[in-house]
Amino acid sequence: MSDSLSEAVRMRVRALCSTARFGQFAGVGTVGAIVDNVVLFALVDGTWLGLGPAKVVSWELGIAVIFVINERWTFASHGQVGLRALGRRFLRSNAVRFAGFLVTLAVLTVLTERFGVWFLIANVIGIGVGFFVNYTCESLYTWQVHQE
Repeated sequence: MSDSLSEAVRMRVRALCSTARFGQFAGVGTVGAIVDNVVLFALVDGTWLGLGPAKVVSWELGIAVIFVINERWTFASHGQVGLRALGRRFLRSNAVRFAGFLVTLAVLTVLTERFGVWFLIANVIGIGVGFFVNYTCESLYTWQVHQE
């Protein structure tokens, strides 16, 4: 591995290993997971929407809440200032979190349909699995914390 590539990797790993940022991200993720689960429960039990469409709606609402809190707290000192930059970060965040969503949805589907796990428990497990994908991608791609 070349020196510049190995330094780039080390720089990114150091940025990801910030315990303060990781703790903030986990706390914010907990708020988002609560929003996701409350909305998911309300939509599945209170509407005609099935589990899949309800999950899409609950996920996006959770993501919006997470983005706002991360923007103002977890990554407040990262990223360019301005409405345009904010819009780009929001779109990037949604794109990045889509990978985490696919992981969550896959776990949710397998646990509910194959193993009969209650959908809210399966959703929490899926969110937990997708958390690390989201943390890595949000840190390095959305807010680019390695470019301090």
